[in-house]
Amino acid sequence: MKEATRHAVAGDHVFDGTTLHDDCAVVIEGGDVDQLLPRAEVPPSIPVHELPAGAWLAPGFIDVQVNGGGDVLFNDQPTPAGIAAIAAAHRRFGTTGLLPTLISDTREKMRAARDAVAAAMRTNPSVLGIHFEGPFLSPERPGVHDARMLRQPDARDAELLTGLPEGVVLVTLAPEVVPAGFIAALVRAGAKVSLGHSMATYGETRAAIADGLSGFTHLFNAMRPLASREPGPIAAALECENCWFGMIADGAHVDPAMLRLALRGKARALLVTDAMPPVGGRRDAFMLGDRAIKVGPACCTREDGTLAGTVLDMASAVRNSVKLLQMPLTHALRAASAEPARFLGLTHRLGHLAPGCRADMVALEPNEIRVLETWVAGSR
Repeated sequence: MKEATRHAVAGDHVFDGTTLHDDCAVVIEGGDVDQLLPRAEVPPSIPVHELPAGAWLAPGFIDVQVNGGGDVLFNDQPTPAGIAAIAAAHRRFGTTGLLPTLISDTREKMRAARDAVAAAMRTNPSVLGIHFEGPFLSPERPGVHDARMLRQPDARDAELLTGLPEGVVLVTLAPEVVPAGFIAALVRAGAKVSLGHSMATYGETRAAIADGLSGFTHLFNAMRPLASREPGPIAAALECENCWFGMIADGAHVDPAMLRLALRGKARALLVTDAMPPVGGRRDAFMLGDRAIKVGPACCTREDGTLAGTVLDMASAVRNSVKLLQMPLTHALRAASAEPARFLGLTHRLGHLAPGCRADMVALEPNEIRVLETWVAGSR
């Protein structure tokens, strides 16, 4: 529903991404936040949408790893229509910005996905760019990725990965698989680089961080495990205060005790869903390439038991962070909004309810962390 050009949303509690305000209103001009005011000081000329008693208003959630939703897999439908269906499915759960994520595929599919994202960004403000998860991954840690698609990059890939006209490009790769200088070249061209599906050593990971790698895709999963004499990428990640790690808080991918341990490190946590088509959809099974995937109550698995993404949505990720990880709600909300925005370099526009930021917002019932309403660029 399109709101008036200038309007306000008021609630008992407004979390601006940093601070919690009581009895506050967010004044919206066009698609942006104009100001935050005490509820009683909103001018009578401005229409006010009042949230239910006790509700929280917070920045909209940003998910950097979305493989699918609404019964659509991005790899199967790398089109603007497919992206729109995925974004609409996740919006029900408070996600106002996302990166459609392409699992390791052919160069032709990668190009089609990039071009579809470029087209979608012209009309859909929820689409922030693209995440290429592979194909430059370790054959020792493929997870559910098709091992036949894994390869080393060549000169053509640099153009493909940096050819998005606008928006963010996030590339998940294994540092030990790519040639020297590849990560630094991607970062110089504006891409974000994340380690994932990797058997990199601690030293190789530190070298990649020095070259500009700043992310760790679904920390703990599909990477060299932490060991006493080879700490690997996990230790390197948690020592790095300028790095972010994706956290799948579904209680299945990583034991909550391990995530609680990770939260004590220096790296910054951001919630991700690693969502598959059933999120916001109706199917209880789907195909990933030529392999059947079963949908369980907590995750998706291949017939051999290999994890194959999740049925997690961002509201559930926030809820699980509070209930399983004992995070304060404000910290969980920050991991779902401000931290992803900062990781992507978009904190000037997203992740906060502050003047000049886009009015992406989610209204929540705070006890069960249930989404009541969502706004994208000021529209409800």
